[in-house]
Amino acid sequence: MIDIQHLTKYFDHNKVLDDISLEIKKGEFFCLMGGSGAGKSVFLKHLIGLLKPDSGSVNIDGQNITGLGEDELLDIRRNFGYLFQEDTLFDYMNVYDNLALPIREHTKKDEDEIARMIKEALLEVELKDVELKFPSELSGGMKKRINLARAIILRPQILLCDEPTSGLDPSTGLAIARLILKICRQLNTTTVVVSHDVNNFFNIADRIAIINEGRIIALGKKNEIENSSEAPVKKFLLKN
Repeated sequence: MIDIQHLTKYFDHNKVLDDISLEIKKGEFFCLMGGSGAGKSVFLKHLIGLLKPDSGSVNIDGQNITGLGEDELLDIRRNFGYLFQEDTLFDYMNVYDNLALPIREHTKKDEDEIARMIKEALLEVELKDVELKFPSELSGGMKKRINLARAIILRPQILLCDEPTSGLDPSTGLAIARLILKICRQLNTTTVVVSHDVNNFFNIADRIAIINEGRIIALGKKNEIENSSEAPVKKFLLKN
């Protein structure tokens, strides 16, 4: 479980996160939605310790990570997968070596086991026979799937996704959103998505939070968000 209490973050004199408190349940598909500059990505980076709050706490399975040193955070991060907004594949490596990289870095698996894990991860993201291709040979949707495969290949307990449909056409974006949900269910992975993409994530998330100017202004299931009387919530849903 992820338990965030009174999370507050400033950049210079600009308050980016404003006293955020919420819990994300084990195995939940949770989506934090909001417009550009609302604080979504900053929130996500606090969950893995890439940023430290000015006040408040982030608790992962009962452990407060905000005061941990880098070595302790590395142990925590082994339980996470991170799907970045940007393509993070290495251009000079083929798909096989891109996917093998975290396995070789963090485990002592032999090459036969690495090959099995890669094949399994590719099947989970609905790709096959792409191991020898290089990123320049792949479409945007295929790159996103391979980035997702790399994020889940070590079977993380928690998967963080930063604007995972950004830059994709509507049909590809919908396919990626549904794929992330499918993998979350199959692996029982706690999944936190931050996105402005109402069309693809609003209908499939277990719960949704709306963030505006660093504050959570709505939190609940789809019908609860739709019935919110908050003007910024209505404006966000209509705009997107």
